[in-house]
This record gives sequence, C-alpha cells and structure tokens, in this order.
Amino acid sequence: MLIDAHQHFWLMKDRAGQWPPPSLAAIYRDFLPADLSPLLAAAGVSGTVLVQTMETAADTDFMLELAEKTDFIKGVVGWVDMKSPDAATEIARRAKHPAFKGVRPMLQGIEDVAWIDDPALDAAVDALVKHGLVFDALVLPANLSHLLSFALRHSQVPVVIDHGAKPLIATGHYSGWRSDMAALAALANVHCKLSGLLTERGEQRPEAVRPYAETILELFGANRVIFGSDWPVLRLAGDYQAWLDFCRDIVPAEDHAAVFGGNAIRFYSLSDR
Repeated sequence: MLIDAHQHFWLMKDRAGQWPPPSLAAIYRDFLPADLSPLLAAAGVSGTVLVQTMETAADTDFMLELAEKTDFIKGVVGWVDMKSPDAATEIARRAKHPAFKGVRPMLQGIEDVAWIDDPALDAAVDALVKHGLVFDALVLPANLSHLLSFALRHSQVPVVIDHGAKPLIATGHYSGWRSDMAALAALANVHCKLSGLLTERGEQRPEAVRPYAETILELFGANRVIFGSDWPVLRLAGDYQAWLDFCRDIVPAEDHAAVFGGNAIRFYSLSDR
C-alpha cells in the first residue's frame, strides 16, 4: 500500500491573517479531498496522513471531520497546546478518535528556538506515549540541537522530522545541517520525512535537492524514512507525480515498500484504518 504521509487541506475563510499570503497564488485557495483525489488515483496512492496547518483546536476538528468522510485519509496529525496545564487531558480526549495519530506544534514559527527543550512539555509527552501517539517535528535547522535534547529526554515517544528539517538548500548550506541530522538519526525513536525539499530549493529542479534527499536516506536508513508530498504546498515548486517519481529514483527498489508505505503504516499505526 502506497501512503503519502504528509499532506494538507484548508479553507481560506478559516485563515484570515494566516499563511499563505495572496502572493502565493498557486496555493491561495481552498484545498479539499476532491482536489487531491485525482492525483492520488493517478499515482496509485492508497492513503494519506493529513497534517495540521494552524495552531487551533478548530483546525484539528476540521481535519478529523474530513477523515470521517474520506476513505483515503488514514490518519490525522493535529495541534494541541503542549504547554497548557490541560494538555494531557486534551491529548487523552483527542486520542479517542481513531484517526487521531499525533500532534505537531509549529516549532518553525516560534521565536524561541529552544521552545521544545522544556520540562513544561513533559506531561503532554507522557500522554502521547500513554495513548500510543507520535510527535511530528516541524523544525528549521536552528531547532535541531534543541530537538535532539527533547528526543534524548523522551526516548519513548516516536518523533518524525518533517521536510528534512527544511535545510537551507537555496543558499547551499549543508555540512552543519548534516551534522545535526546525524546526531538525531543516531536515536532509534527519531524518523525523517522525505518531503518538502523542493519548496526549500524554490524551483522545479529535483536534482538540486538530490544530495539532501540522499543524505536523509543514508542517515536514517530505509526503515526510518517516510515519504510525503507536502501537497498542496508542493505546488509552489513541483508536481505531485514528478516528486513521487524523483523519490522513487532516490530510494533503492528493495526499500520502496518500507519508505513509500510500510514505515508510515507502522509509525502512525494506520493498520486500524
């Protein structure tokens, strides 16, 4: 089963003052399951993981409602205020929904790059472990050393780094990113998504991101790399089928079943859906 482990839906009426701005015309509109379904069918993708894009409970409600009426949505990664005194209770409530698989604070937009390295998160993380949920890390390179501390302290929670931590591909920065990613890859609970790299490059040239994609596969291995499209954000720099084909070319054929399906099913516990 081919799984796209990272995609989004949104309604612009719910995003007043939120990203994306009108200048990003390719994604400045509503995106719903009917928009993605033909692309999935053409690519042979059987299921997806729908990931949050707003720091609101309403956005998570919206995604879970879509999952209830959309066969291909196999899991939802939502948002919870992880430093709230009620975080553990809220996670327990969300965990009752069979499609709810994990949480994602939007670390890339938090001014304090060390926000994640804080014992104030402990109760929320304990609740994730208790309910068999995962942690999606939407981070930038500046967050990686702090994410390492978090992952070391919370070795029982499965962590996945979104978009390879958004390396600074457009400016050619590589060695520092690789070093930080290698430290994280040494931890058995940390995984990485093969997603989002074209957008960081800012143009439709998959070969420009090949060194970064190959490094992700080298460091994390075929059993901890998870394919994702990051659609519709992908529309800013690429095409759905072209990105899938490029990733298939990067990943050895013998590892396709894991990277393009098996790892996502295991990591997000999708077999129940």
